Amino acid sequence: MNKKTLLLFFLLFYYLVYAQKNVFEIPDSLQIKNYDYLDKRFYQLKKDSATASLYAYAFLHKAKKEHNWKEIVNGYQNLMLIATGNMRIIYADSMIYTSKKSADNALIGSAYLSKGTVYYGLKMHQPAMDNYLTANGYISQTKNQYLIHKVKYCIALSKLYAGFYNEAVSLLKECADYYKQDEARPYLNSLHSLGLCYTKLGDYGKSSETNKLGISESRKRKINEMIPYFIQSEGINEFFQRNYSTSIKNISSSIEFIKENNDFGNEAVGYFYLGKNYWSLHQKEKAVSYFKLVDKIFTDKKYIRPDLRQTFELMISFYKTKKDLNKQLYYIDQLLKADTLLTETNNYIVGKIHKQYDTKELLLEKERIKAENETMTAALKWEKNYDIIFAVIIFLLFSILAGFTYYHKRTDKINKKKYQLLMEEYDTKIRPPKTRTIKDPLKNISPETVTLLIKELENFEKNKRFLEKDWNLTSLSAAFKTNPKYLSGILGYSREKGINDYINGLRIEYIITLLRTESKFRIYTYEALAQEAGFSTTERFKNAFLTKTGITPQYFIEEIKKEKK
Repeated sequence: MNKKTLLLFFLLFYYLVYAQKNVFEIPDSLQIKNYDYLDKRFYQLKKDSATASLYAYAFLHKAKKEHNWKEIVNGYQNLMLIATGNMRIIYADSMIYTSKKSADNALIGSAYLSKGTVYYGLKMHQPAMDNYLTANGYISQTKNQYLIHKVKYCIALSKLYAGFYNEAVSLLKECADYYKQDEARPYLNSLHSLGLCYTKLGDYGKSSETNKLGISESRKRKINEMIPYFIQSEGINEFFQRNYSTSIKNISSSIEFIKENNDFGNEAVGYFYLGKNYWSLHQKEKAVSYFKLVDKIFTDKKYIRPDLRQTFELMISFYKTKKDLNKQLYYIDQLLKADTLLTETNNYIVGKIHKQYDTKELLLEKERIKAENETMTAALKWEKNYDIIFAVIIFLLFSILAGFTYYHKRTDKINKKKYQLLMEEYDTKIRPPKTRTIKDPLKNISPETVTLLIKELENFEKNKRFLEKDWNLTSLSAAFKTNPKYLSGILGYSREKGINDYINGLRIEYIITLLRTESKFRIYTYEALAQEAGFSTTERFKNAFLTKTGITPQYFIEEIKKEKK
C-alpha cells in the first residue's frame, strides 16, 4: 500500500469516526473558502485522490455546518467519485438519505441516478435498472430537462444490454440531440452507444458514420479519452462485415487504453471480438488465447453479457476437437455459471439468446463426459452397468422434463384464459352495478342514512380516495362521519364486499387501467406499482392482484406487453 493510499484511508477513517462529533478539523485556509473554490480544486486534483479528498471533506463539512441539503449531496457525490468498490454505494446511499430530507424531487431523483450509475459501473445491471426507474419516478415530476434526459440515457444503456436495440436507439437519439450543444461528454457517450446499437441491428453503414462522427467530435471538443471507444466500436462493426484484418487493427489499437482506464467490461468485449476475428481466420489457437482473457475477467469480476456467452461455447467446441475432457468440463461449468448470472440479472435475456446448449442439455453433456472420463480409467466389467445407469438417468431426466413441460403448458393455458376473461370484462365494460336496488330496508339503519352512505361511497370512488394508504373500517367510518357497524352493513348490501376486498378491489382495478393505457407503468417495479395504488407493502399488492384477477402481476404485465407489440 503506497503513501497516498494510506493517507486516503486515514482521512476516510478519521472523517467517518469523528465527523458526526464535529471534531474533524479542516485547515483554517479552507474553512473560509466558498463551495465553488472547493469544488473546482477537488476536480483539478481528482486523479490524486488522497489530496482531492481533503477538499471533498472540507466541502462536505461546510455544507453540514450550514445544513445545506443540496451541497451535502454534492459533497457525498464528490467522495463517491474518488471512492472504490462498496464505498461508492455507501456514499450513494448517503446522497439518497440526505436528498430525501430536502423533499426536492430533482435532488432525490439525481441521487438515485447516481446510485444506479455506480451499480452500472460495477456491471450489476438489475439493481442499476431498479434505481433508474426509482429516479424516473421523482424526476418525471420535475421540469429539469438535464435530469430527464439523463434518465433516458441510463435506461437506454439497460435496454442496449437487454437486447432491445430499437428502443435504445430512439432514446439515445433524443439524448444526443439534447446534449449536443452544451454537454460534451454525455453527447459523446450517447453517440458511442448509438454506434453499438446500429451494429447490433445490422445497420453497419450508420454505425460507421456514427463512429466517425464520434471521433471527429471528440477531437473538436478536446475529449480525446473517448476516441479509443469509438475506434473499438468501429472494430466490432468491421468484424460483422467480415473485414477481419481491419477489425483486429482497430480493436488492438484501443484495448490498452481501455485496460488502463480500468474499464474491465469493454476490455472483455475487446478480447472477445479479437478472439472471434482470429477464429473466423481459422487461427483458433490465437483465438483461444483471447477467449481465456474473457474467461479470466468473468472469473475475477463476474462480468458477462449475452454476446460474450459464446466464448464458452467456442471453447467447448475447441477442446472437443482436442479430446480434452477436463477442459470441456471446465468450460461447460463456466457456461452454466454465465447462464445463471445472465438469468439472475434479467429474466428475459437468456430467452433471447440462440444457445448451442440449453441448461438441461448442458447438464446431460456434463454427466456424459464425467462418466466417459471415469469409464476410460475403470475396468471393462463396469461398462455394462454404466450403460444401464446412464440410460436410467436419461429416462429420468426426460420424464422430469416432460412433466415440467406439461405442468408449465397447463398453467400457462389456465392463466391465459383468466387473462382473456379479464380483458373481455374491461373491454366490454360490462360490470355488475355498483349499487343494487334494495328491496327490503336494512334493519336498524334508516333509508335516509342508507342513501347518504351510498352517496359517500360513490364520491369516495369517483375522487379515487381509495389510493390513500391505511384505510380500514374504523378510518373510513370516521371519514364518512358514521359508525363502523352501519358502514359494514352498507358495504355488504350495496357492494357485496367486506372493507378489505372493497378497498383492494378498487386499487387493483385502478392499476389494471394504468397498465393497459400507459406504457410507462409496465416498466415500474412492483414496489413502485404498490405505492402508486396505495398499498403499504409490495407483498400486499401482489396478493391483492392475485386474489382479484386469479393471475400474478408479472404474468399480466407480460401479456399486456405482448398484446401491445
